[in-house]
Amino acid sequence: MKIALLSDIHANLPAFEAVLEDLATKRPEAIYCLGDLVGYNVWPNQVIGLVRKHGIAAIAGNHDLKVSKIHPSEGNCSKEESSEYAYKLVGNKERDYLLTLPRHLRLEFQLNDQQLSMLLVHGSPRSINEYLLQELPEDYMVELVKEFNADILCFGHSHMPYHRIINSGRDGSDHFHHLINTGSVGKPKDGDARACYVLLTIDQSAGFRSGGVCQDSIRSRKSGASC
Repeated sequence: MKIALLSDIHANLPAFEAVLEDLATKRPEAIYCLGDLVGYNVWPNQVIGLVRKHGIAAIAGNHDLKVSKIHPSEGNCSKEESSEYAYKLVGNKERDYLLTLPRHLRLEFQLNDQQLSMLLVHGSPRSINEYLLQELPEDYMVELVKEFNADILCFGHSHMPYHRIINSGRDGSDHFHHLINTGSVGKPKDGDARACYVLLTIDQSAGFRSGGVCQDSIRSRKSGASC
């Protein structure tokens, strides 16, 4: 099964359109957005509209939840400098949509008589604001995936894509877990300004062998994807 994972669009419409165009050629069976549809850029309503139009299942990011305290602007434009401006652009119906998004999604697969659990979060299962950086100690990450029963843990928030495999097995029995950061569509922070998303392929050996999950970080080469 081929699954597309994207995150941290941050209202960057040109970048998101480039990703959607690329996805049309990749043809994944499912697409999930791991939060932060809004913030920073000026197209929040257009981005939300496309997410809904394409039937992309989404969860809430920390920037999405900011709209609970920042209400839409009454005018179409403003000359005032404000760090809240990007959130004031979010319309009422779009605001209601963001505030009803789930905080996480769990997918269960039955493969070769074994159950595979994939958990989709924004920051981490413990906190929407936690950064699961690649250099975190393996003991910490093992404790995390065991606590939340995640064979595959997918997340965004840091805007830094990576795929890391850890082993929670004991006494010579391997149990591999895949940690996948989706990077960012609209605001990459890894030195590559192109929009980034993940294409995840799960086969019959996924989860319990290190080779069971194939993950590619895809960079859109459309000029409009740069931010």
